[in-house]
Order: sequence, then structure tokens, then C-alpha cells
Amino acid sequence: MVQAAKKKVVRGTGVREAAAQETRESILRAATKVFARYGYEGGSVEKISKLAKSYDRMIYYYYGSKEGLFVAVLEGIYRRMDEAELKMAPDLSEPVEALKTVIRFKLDYYWRNPDFMTLLNTENLHKGRHVSKLERKGEYSSHAVQVIGKILASGVEQGLFRKDLNARDVFLLIISTAYFYTSNRYTLSVFLGEDLGAPEAVRHWEAFVIDSVLRIVRADTPSGD
Repeated sequence: MVQAAKKKVVRGTGVREAAAQETRESILRAATKVFARYGYEGGSVEKISKLAKSYDRMIYYYYGSKEGLFVAVLEGIYRRMDEAELKMAPDLSEPVEALKTVIRFKLDYYWRNPDFMTLLNTENLHKGRHVSKLERKGEYSSHAVQVIGKILASGVEQGLFRKDLNARDVFLLIISTAYFYTSNRYTLSVFLGEDLGAPEAVRHWEAFVIDSVLRIVRADTPSGD
């Protein structure tokens, strides 16, 4: 009887924990959508709790404040990107193809995750005030830089890439081409008179970026002053 009672308590605790976790995740999903749509100022606690089908007090209970929730949202989008990068696993023995894999991944990830882009824009408007509070801020992007560093080292060893390259610089070059094209595609489409979101335009940009980055890193390219 005592053992049965203990099992019932454990099972009940497990159910409560699962329900609490689902509530936290529901709030976080709703907050991601609301902040991406309305920005930090416009993303009210009321809008978030309504979308999450929860209560304002639950947001304060789990996240402490609106700011705490926004920090959690940023932590979530960076963690998901980091996890996706960990699955990328380019073949380092083929540095040219490996670098193409990284470029394609970055361009595709930014394109397929518009909320990520919008939230980055919002946080840049706040000069990185919230992202500076992330628990793992030193880890995000470090994996991508390390992978690029290994790819460059392999390319140098095989005589394919320049010896004076900095992995951070190549990383910034790649993500800048992904970020700018994606975040500005609507205004640029108007100014240039063409749909930059069209599949053929996206494929053209990918090919151009790959060609540009490879021209910069290859061994027969003269280094800058």
C-alpha cells in the first residue's frame, strides 16, 4: 500500500512537471511570434498570454518580467541555430565543398527562419542590451567559427587556400551576405525592380556568394595590404 501511494505521488508530480513545462514552452512559442511581429515595445504581455492561451501572471511566474521573457526568446532562437549548425558536419577532407556546405547552410537557415531575422533586427535596435544577458552568449557562433577555421586549415594544408585568412573574417563575410539579402529583400525588390524572393533569384545569389567567397579564400588570390 505504501509503495502504491509513493508511485501515485511520483506519477502526480510528473504530470504537474509536464504540464508546467508545456506552459513554459507555449508561452515561449507565443512570445517568439509576438516579439517577431510587434517588436519588443509592441510585444505586450497581454498579447503573448492571449496567444499562448495562458495568463499574464504565468509569464511573470516563469520568466520574471517581459524582459526576462525576451531574453529567453533570444536564448531559444540562438540555441536552435547552434543545434542546427552542430548537425551540419561538412567533410573537412574536401575543404572547397565543405566551405560551400557552410555557405549554403547559412543562406538557407536565414531564409527559412524569418522570425530569427526579425528578432535580430529588433535586438540590434536595442544595441544588444538583451542578448548580452544570455547565459551561453560566448558559445553561440563559436561552433561555426571553429568549423570554418578547420576548413580553412585543411585548405591551407592542401595548398588550396591562403595562409593569412582569419576564420572570424570569413564567418562574418558569409553571414553578412545571408543577413543583408534576406532582411532587405522587400525594399531591394522594389528599388531594383525584381523579386529577390523568387526561387531563381535566391539560387543566383547563392551561386554568387559561393563564387565570391571562394575567390577570396583561394591560394592564388593576393592578400590585402
